[in-house]
Amino acid sequence: MATAELKARLREETGKGAAKRIRRDGCVPGILYGEGKPAVSLEVVFKDFYHVTHTRAGSNVILDLTIEGADRGECKAIIREIQYHPVRRDVLHIDFQEISMSKEVHVSVPVEVQGESVGVRTKGGVLELLHREVEVRCLPGDIPESLPINVADLDVGDSIQVRDLTFEAGEIIDEPETTVITIVAPTVVEEKPKAEEEEGVEAEEGAEAAEEGEKKEGEKKAPSADAPSSE
Repeated sequence: MATAELKARLREETGKGAAKRIRRDGCVPGILYGEGKPAVSLEVVFKDFYHVTHTRAGSNVILDLTIEGADRGECKAIIREIQYHPVRRDVLHIDFQEISMSKEVHVSVPVEVQGESVGVRTKGGVLELLHREVEVRCLPGDIPESLPINVADLDVGDSIQVRDLTFEAGEIIDEPETTVITIVAPTVVEEKPKAEEEEGVEAEEGAEAAEEGEKKEGEKKAPSADAPSSE
């Protein structure tokens, strides 16, 4: 499991107004949760956080978190949740969780597809990745960067469920019957024979002509607004 250093500052102001000011200053508001300890509001410099999370490990990194102005000082932590702006995808808020290296944690680990399915290669099948992450339980030091899945032997109609995955350093805690990957048959669009297409066009044109004829006939039969009434 990758590790990285990250500095944070104690955040005394809370609320939407304070959060906006923090973001304008190039930082991101966050909170640190700890088992049996009160939560601590903090802020981190966005550039520092960006460099920490944009490695092969992504957000699955153990942080040596240093908090300026807090009694805890230094601690080990993981990133529990990152909240993004729905449109701009800016980082709005970060949840950190303090951890002990000797206690198991639950984390989401990305799935890494390896190889090319025989069904895709020889039959034009389509690989569908239904779950990009799986939940695992393990010691922090055993958190993998990803769980590799070799799909080379998968034919059209085959799939891989959670029960088919292996993780020797811990336990996969998603439902065993959950489908992670499946190979589906290619979608075939049937083309109508040219004769049928021409017949369809002729029928459509005939219907439009008939409708236009009926409309004109109706206009002829309709009484004029200036004609005297029969009553």
